[in-house]
Amino acid sequence: MITIRTQGAGGITEASEPRDGCWIDARDVDRDDLRRLEREFGIAGELLTDIMDVDEQARIEQEDDYTAVIVRLPVWDNSNEIVCFTVPVGIILFSDKIVTVCQRSSDALDDIASNRVKDLTLRSQSAFVLNILSRAAYTFLRALKELNRHSNEIEKALQKSVRNNELAQLLTLQKSLVYFNTGIKSNGLLLEKIQKTPFLRLKEEEQELLEDVITENVQAMEMVNIYSSILTGTMDAFASVISNNLSIVMKRLTIVSIVLMIPTLVYSFFGMNVLLPFQDEFHAVTGILVFSLAASLVGVILLNIRTPFKKKV
Repeated sequence: MITIRTQGAGGITEASEPRDGCWIDARDVDRDDLRRLEREFGIAGELLTDIMDVDEQARIEQEDDYTAVIVRLPVWDNSNEIVCFTVPVGIILFSDKIVTVCQRSSDALDDIASNRVKDLTLRSQSAFVLNILSRAAYTFLRALKELNRHSNEIEKALQKSVRNNELAQLLTLQKSLVYFNTGIKSNGLLLEKIQKTPFLRLKEEEQELLEDVITENVQAMEMVNIYSSILTGTMDAFASVISNNLSIVMKRLTIVSIVLMIPTLVYSFFGMNVLLPFQDEFHAVTGILVFSLAASLVGVILLNIRTPFKKKV
């Protein structure tokens, strides 16, 4: 879907026709939208293909008619196997308009379109790009806090019962953190390139905004590294717990098998078709049974079977 937005007195508003200084907001695009962007706005098909590639990394490049900037944004999708991941958004800067192309909708773009970003203006294209990068870092931080809260809930569930479902959810969270780490690092490299190259021609106040965005991106990188380390340690700890529980179960089964072998050995001995002691006695069966039970009890004591079955405090 392609939406045309312009700068109004109360902020960014929707418009019916493109005009100078407008923002062409293309999200959840299909093939028809891509053909329209290529036909009406002169965007190269190769660039649109790169933007539609989910693995495309953040970068900036200069063309004859426009400057293209690709940024990674976090996205939530409850219908997907991995709920939280990142997608590229292309920001194409023409002399008279700004075009953004994203295959999905993102909270960062929603915040900008809904005038939730303070002092946002379409009159400065470089400031618009920096505001998207700033909102991307903020959205990453917000998503990381949500992932951490979800991780804590899964940990509490795992402390009561170690099940495959919770472990699979932790693995999914770890994949999300890997995507976040890659996206934040890619945006960081883009910010360094913007700082060192004159592509956007930043003003003095925009230089300060760029430094603030770099600081926010570094903070997001530190947080994703911390949460990733915590989650990795948690999964290793629960893997050790599962291994320990398996060892305890195998020990119990081994002890039970050894104890059951004692009466089996006695019964096998007295089941042979040869002359045996007490075979003519009336209470021989009772004596053999008592002897087997006594031998099993001695085996239980010798193997210290009480410790594995001792109730945990």
